[in-house]
Amino acid sequence: MSRKLFVNLPVRDLKTSMTFYESLGFTFNPQFTDDSAACMVISEENFAMLLTHERFKDFTPKSIADATKTTEVLVALSCENREAVDEMVKTAIKNGGSALRDATDYGFMYGHSFQDPDGHIWEPFWMDPNHVQG
Repeated sequence: MSRKLFVNLPVRDLKTSMTFYESLGFTFNPQFTDDSAACMVISEENFAMLLTHERFKDFTPKSIADATKTTEVLVALSCENREAVDEMVKTAIKNGGSALRDATDYGFMYGHSFQDPDGHIWEPFWMDPNHVQG
């Protein structure tokens, strides 16, 4: 069975977040997008639900972590090559995100990271397909 993944992220300003992710090339499914939530399409099977803090509170009795002060999740996202990794980070920073740490190069894997406007950490990476054994 193929599974779909939905990562739910609380955001302070839904329109700002949508604009930020659109600048990185992501689209939104209008069927699951309104004034309190936006369904960001990452791939055919993977999505991020951007939820206003008010809407996010409907799903958990816990307080919402301030991602600018603490790490609640690291979202790793594969890219087609090293250049795409660097381009995503560069575009994120240019459009309201911030750098988190320097790129890491393990030879067979290359990665970098950025924070979105709410402080959520995204880690685009590339892994040499010849290194991965099936």
